[in-house]
Amino acid sequence: MAPRIVEIRKNVLKKNDLLARELRARFAGAGVLVVNLVSSPGAGKTLMLERTLRALGERGERAAVLVGDLETDNDARRLGATGAPVRQIETHGVCHLDARMVADRLDGWDLGAFDYLFIENVGNLVCPAAYDLGEQVRVALLSVTEGEDKPVKYPVMFQSADLALVTKIDLADACEFDRAAAYGNLRAVRADLRVIETSAKRAGGIDEWVVYLATKKGSVCV
Repeated sequence: MAPRIVEIRKNVLKKNDLLARELRARFAGAGVLVVNLVSSPGAGKTLMLERTLRALGERGERAAVLVGDLETDNDARRLGATGAPVRQIETHGVCHLDARMVADRLDGWDLGAFDYLFIENVGNLVCPAAYDLGEQVRVALLSVTEGEDKPVKYPVMFQSADLALVTKIDLADACEFDRAAAYGNLRAVRADLRVIETSAKRAGGIDEWVVYLATKKGSVCV
């Protein structure tokens, strides 16, 4: 049965990649930068997004969010409180978002009205790595509370990322977080991976993160 399973998986991914390519062209045509946020559960994606949406709003930037979760719209309601347009995707047990889920939830949105579209992926460092959502930027979050070895345990995710956000850096000392080891592991899986240390609790690193987003938007959405 193994060869048959592999064949089905290849077909699924090929279909997903074709739709993702169409989405990427659609996003570029609308001039919106799409950012796919991936991490393990509890790494701080939602709080980072709250801070990001408020920071972008203060700069007059327009952002929207698609939130992926197995169940509930808890995170979507939190993010909606920022005033940004937010839509929930409940996967009902599926461990990742795919391009079709994203495409289906875009219905009725004028993408040209947004500068940024953030996709908060399902909390998982395995399955989302294989699925292109049409994003221009993939960001992997690594929390100091998770330990330093996540990049080498889940290399494909960090290899496919354009940026790593080290989150909850204000807890680094309390967690005895070894920066040298963490950075060494990140470089081991991708030598040129840029890293930004952040603390959504104290707004640390948010300005650098927002500048990064603006730079990417300027280089991708032309």
